Amino acid sequence: MLQGHRTWVFENRPVIVATAAVGGPFEANGRIADDFDLLHEDLWLGEESYEKAHKVLLEEAFFKAMEKGGVTKEQVEFIIAGDLINQMTPSNFAARTLGSPYIGVFGACSTSMEGLALGAFIVNHGGARYVLTGASSHNTAVEKQFRYPTEYGGQKPPTAQWTVTGAGVALLSNQGQGPRVVAATIGKVVDMGLSDPFNMGGAMAPAAVDTIEAHLRDMQIDSSYYDLIVTGDLGKIGRQVSLDLMREHGLSIEEERYQDCGLLIYRDDQPVLSGASGAGCSATVVYGHLLNRMKRGEFKRILVVATGALLSPLSFQQNETIPCIAHAVAIEYGGDEA
Repeated sequence: MLQGHRTWVFENRPVIVATAAVGGPFEANGRIADDFDLLHEDLWLGEESYEKAHKVLLEEAFFKAMEKGGVTKEQVEFIIAGDLINQMTPSNFAARTLGSPYIGVFGACSTSMEGLALGAFIVNHGGARYVLTGASSHNTAVEKQFRYPTEYGGQKPPTAQWTVTGAGVALLSNQGQGPRVVAATIGKVVDMGLSDPFNMGGAMAPAAVDTIEAHLRDMQIDSSYYDLIVTGDLGKIGRQVSLDLMREHGLSIEEERYQDCGLLIYRDDQPVLSGASGAGCSATVVYGHLLNRMKRGEFKRILVVATGALLSPLSFQQNETIPCIAHAVAIEYGGDEA
């Protein structure tokens, strides 16, 4: 059901019956390492290229989520996934391995919640019993495409963020137990004229605020309804910009209830500058760390607002500004879902 202008409310409350998070060596040394299902010791994952390693990350997350959910690949009606590499080849090849019908989505770092929103919509309206949805990124493969090969050793400014090597996947169903997807607010493209590819957090912050405001307005609720509102991934710069913008707009959010995936995944002493980024950032933090905390009873209601900077090497070379987007998904757990 459409509520307001941009929000789907899911009457049947699709269930997240299982999740999986896979990471690399940098994530293994991070703040939430214990919430990953599988961590690798090197970036190659036994493959001959970083791009092929990227594909393996997503494959492993798919199979782990299915294993935890007790389903086979033959039972999965649809896969919804995306990444940051040209034409989303890692996701395409991972879907080839599973052989299930595949819907490729690109929302840059907002892909995780774009996929969850679409998957929940399909399940809610009887389009499938089981949907796998996820997002992934690989630090070295992404850096090579968007910036410079890591071997180059280029200096980055303090506003830059570290691309996560990881994949996060959720298995959605119309039956079973687990956290439930209750609503999703679809973002619109917001471009405030910023053009610095090393300050994506600042560029994405207005899109995050726009979607949060739209969600609260459409649902006719206050921000205090949620135990946690988490963005992904604004980093230090973007989080502060978004807080300032919300105050300017008269929206009050308690800072302890407002966190960012890009600030949760790594330790303070890791050299990530402004924080983490990448399509795998919010995917692994939500499908690993945050849903684990929900199941422990720390949260009953969370709003995940995944943000994406929709730039490409080509658009940057043409001196374009950075269009951004944010998709929000409301997840609840407790009561009869516990």
